[in-house]
Parts: sequence; structure tokens; C-alpha cells
Amino acid sequence: MVKTLVHKNIPYSHWEYLDCESGDRLRVVPERGGLITEWLCSGKEILYFDLDRFKLKDKSIRGGIPILFPICGGLPQGLIKLSKGDFPIHQHGFARDICWKIKDIYDNKGFSLFCVDTEQTRKSYPFNFFLEMKVKLDKGALSIIIIVQNRSDEIMPFSFGLHPYFNILDLRNVEIKGLSDSCFNHINMATTSTKEQLDCLDKGVDFLANSEGSVSIFDLTSNTSIEIEHPEPMNLAVVWTDPPRNMVCLEPWSSPRNSLISGDRLLTLDSGRHIELNCRFLTN
Repeated sequence: MVKTLVHKNIPYSHWEYLDCESGDRLRVVPERGGLITEWLCSGKEILYFDLDRFKLKDKSIRGGIPILFPICGGLPQGLIKLSKGDFPIHQHGFARDICWKIKDIYDNKGFSLFCVDTEQTRKSYPFNFFLEMKVKLDKGALSIIIIVQNRSDEIMPFSFGLHPYFNILDLRNVEIKGLSDSCFNHINMATTSTKEQLDCLDKGVDFLANSEGSVSIFDLTSNTSIEIEHPEPMNLAVVWTDPPRNMVCLEPWSSPRNSLISGDRLLTLDSGRHIELNCRFLTN
């Protein structure tokens, strides 16, 4: 099975990873936060991507698969409070805003996106780190292995998440299965019924739920299904809709908002240690 990784400039500057046999394709923009912008699978564009907004460098991106690190969500006053001081940080951290690099994985089995700390990141997060995402495209599936390494001399606390936007034809005709019965509503900051939230997808929702490591979206209008396999510790799921955009974000997170303060499901790495996280997207 021949696969290629080639830089292209149309319709925007990106790297194209192509399965020459099936025609399945990924488009990636490393310098814009290591962003996977498009996933064409069996002739269907799986990811929602707002190209017009993407061209506005002063606007947050709406689409693709943004990367969340070292926090998921925001923090009170936008500050990470550590023993060495308070550090300002934007919602979802800085990984989605910094420049990543890209390279082939041996034997054309995929590609790797990677980045390290910089003087700018250390102003928000005073740790030395290495991040890598190994991306593999299979028939009907997109697999991502995430490696986080602590290169500091002290314990490094963090959260990690992915923020995929999925194309949906009609938010009134969508089912999501695999979530816990109760969830935490990010809008009113209260625990509520997951079913009540799912009944309001076309009104706009933002909530976090638990899962057993697998969640599925069913777009009943297009007869498309997407399953996310996200084993522990990535087994939290955030659901976000933003009508009238025809998309659903179903986001695997390791930790809830404020985990760097509360300690709830907070990930930590000793000096020199690393952790491997996994996520796999499957579509019919």
C-alpha cells in the first residue's frame, strides 16, 4: 500500500498524507499548532473545517483536530498557580498555537508531528517538554499515539486533549452513544442529565461526561457513524456544538477543567519520564 507525504500550497499551505490506493487523505498544517485540518475517507470529508476563519490569523481556529496541552479548558483568571509563581495561560493551553514539525515515520506507515518547549512557552508553563503525535491512516480509521516527555528537573503536571470537529448534516438528527448518564455542564457549571444535553445539540451545548473508552456519533441524515476509542487516561469526553455550524466536537480529554488546581485526574511525570496516550477514530 503506497502512501506519500508531500507539501502543497493549494487550497492553503499544508502537508498532504495520501493513501494512493484508496484515495484517503489527511491534510496537516504543522506551523498552526500541528493541526490536522482535513480527513477524506472513502470520498467523505469527515472533519469540519472553516477555511475562511482559518485564514484570519487573529481568530481561533474552528475545525480540524486542535491539540490541547498543557491544560484542557480554562483556569480562573487565566493563571497556572505553581510554587514558583503564577503564569498566564490561554484556554486549552498553547499547543494549538505554536509551531510543530513533521516527518515521515519509517516505512511510510504514517507521520510524526512533534514540538518542544520554547522561551515563549516557558512564560506560560515553566517546564521543559517534548510532545509527539504519531499519526497512522488505515482503511476507515485514523490512529494517533501521543507521547509526552518531561525534560525538566522537577515533576511536571499537565492535562492533554484533542478537539476534533466532525461534519454533521443536521444537528436535529444526531445520536451520540457511550457516554455516562450524568455529565458536567460547562455553561452553568453544574452536574446534569446527559440525555437532556444530547436533546439540545441544535441549541448549543458544552458538557463533559465519562465513557468506558469508546463513544460513537451517528449522523442519521447522511448515514455516517464515527467511533472514538479513547482508553484511560483519555477516557473523558467533551461534547460541544456551536449552531448554526453543522458540526459536533466530540473531544477525548485526560482531565477536566481546573485539574491543575483541583488535582482531579491530573497527569504528572517525574523528571526524565514519559507517557504514551492513545486515540483512534473509526468511520463507516
